[in-house]
Amino acid sequence: MQAMVLTVNGSPLEWIERPDPVPGPGELRVRVAACGVCRTDLHVTDGELPNPRLPIIPGHEIVGYVDALGEGVSGFHIGERVGIPWLGHTCGACPYCRSGHENLCDAPEFTGYTRDGGYATMVTAEAQFTFPLGGPGNDVDLAPLLCAGLIGWRSLVMAGDGKRLGLYGFGAAAHIIAQIARWQGRDIYAFTRPGNLASQRFALDLGAHWAGGSDETPPEFLDAAILFAPVGALVPQALRAVRKGGQVVCAGIHMSDIPSFPYSLLWEERKVVSVANLTRKDALEFLSLALQIGVKTQITTYPLRDANRALSDLRAGCFDGAAVLVPQAGTGKQLDLSCANGCRLHLKQGY
Repeated sequence: MQAMVLTVNGSPLEWIERPDPVPGPGELRVRVAACGVCRTDLHVTDGELPNPRLPIIPGHEIVGYVDALGEGVSGFHIGERVGIPWLGHTCGACPYCRSGHENLCDAPEFTGYTRDGGYATMVTAEAQFTFPLGGPGNDVDLAPLLCAGLIGWRSLVMAGDGKRLGLYGFGAAAHIIAQIARWQGRDIYAFTRPGNLASQRFALDLGAHWAGGSDETPPEFLDAAILFAPVGALVPQALRAVRKGGQVVCAGIHMSDIPSFPYSLLWEERKVVSVANLTRKDALEFLSLALQIGVKTQITTYPLRDANRALSDLRAGCFDGAAVLVPQAGTGKQLDLSCANGCRLHLKQGY
């Protein structure tokens, strides 16, 4: 197998070749067809998340095909298409697992962080944390659903049923969840980096009711806001934008420090909550709904060897939608483009 590996925090990923992994008891071996590039991968490679298992192969938005079955695995067959998400293992015994909150497990493992992930041609995963993806849909287009979609879905549920929903940071997760929220009949207010007119047009094309910079005030109070951008300064900004009794959901696994703000922004029963990881129930609910609705993803593809460039372009905001690594260059219809930051992009017409 081939893979891109992180050996030292903050250093570029390195290309390696090693023997194909052997699935252990209860595991599957999966031939990777596509792996999304998530902002969490940036937090891992930049050393912003503590104690990764080094060396580690990043990547947790994995779509692939079952290649081998470990001892005791049932319910899967060779050649079946599956998805592998961030949550890779839970203990099943701690108070959180026993109470249905396995996303808060005291002894979890995470794909691409504490166990090898999908920036590779092969990966192993516990069968209990692997999800059949069925036949419809392109491998590349499905990959972002495995984290951007799942965390976005959990965040949307936590935001409540309000009609006016603000999305701060209109990237991979927001462009998926905006489609779900619109299907639910909500009005979307999209907040992008100040001055990013292209992303604002992208949001409006997806049906947003309003789009503007994250430093702007929406034309009316929001019922709730979800922060996908890992910028702590947006928390008080979002609190200013929500109505009395509204709430702000922080969806990222890492965020810069939240600055102090006057109590008046929180008063009148406004709330700030965070989302941590996901549960298998989240995955089953969301994947079924996304396939039912026909969620479409806008994808920028990169060959596996270009993982460092994909991460750099994500950091710089060089594309709308999501980035996906493919083991073989040339997967999908690609257009060679330049972004405003001088990056060379390969845009797959997924949306």
